[in-house]
Amino acid sequence: MPVTWYTAPISRIEQATPRVRRMWLTLPEQSAEFYFSPGQFLTMDLPIGEKRLQRWRSYSIANAPNGNREIELCIVHREGGTASEYLFEEVKVGTEIKFKGPDGAFVLPETMDRDLIMICTGTGVAPFRSMIQHLDNNGWTDRNIHLIFGSRNREDLLYADEFLDLASRRPGFRYTATLSRIAEDPAEPWIRKGYVHNAYEQDYAETSPDRKFLLCGWTNMIDTAVEKLIIQMGYGRDQVGYELYG
Repeated sequence: MPVTWYTAPISRIEQATPRVRRMWLTLPEQSAEFYFSPGQFLTMDLPIGEKRLQRWRSYSIANAPNGNREIELCIVHREGGTASEYLFEEVKVGTEIKFKGPDGAFVLPETMDRDLIMICTGTGVAPFRSMIQHLDNNGWTDRNIHLIFGSRNREDLLYADEFLDLASRRPGFRYTATLSRIAEDPAEPWIRKGYVHNAYEQDYAETSPDRKFLLCGWTNMIDTAVEKLIIQMGYGRDQVGYELYG
């Protein structure tokens, strides 16, 4: 099938954490509809080089499909990154962005027949936020969902208020934040000192075929998690899915 390219202006920018921006694109009414499944990503063609590999950058969509032609992205600033420098220093509200998509098979299971444990670091939370928001908007599942989000410090937590609110409204949803750079054990029951690996190793040490682990984040985290879950903890390969972020 031919690729459809879209052009949309940036309609809003918010600084979410010291290193992460939330950025919204709003498609003009006259443009083609942009249909996507929760968890998919788009690919921007940015004016930062001559060759395709220099210009193209992919970002997961952080909101659920909502029919209002708005797309939210969650973008981290990387020191020295040409795309990062452009998106943080040059773009502003009204800047037009060219992109294509959606792409990706990292989506909710067609049949929700197992509990989902979503494990992520940094902006890897974006596709999970889209999935969770979609379920909240369109009928919650009977299965349990546990989001384990790893970061360095409290100031780096993304969408924490949203997830805490959801946990208060949906008995089947649980939110755990792990912080690796804090000095003392936190008072809040939903925060743990350490890394994401400590959380799922403790909570899911006893294996069960009734679980599906979804991983999203940097390569090192995913490599470690796959090894721990499958080789060390004994979960099946069909119980672990992932999306790499570099």
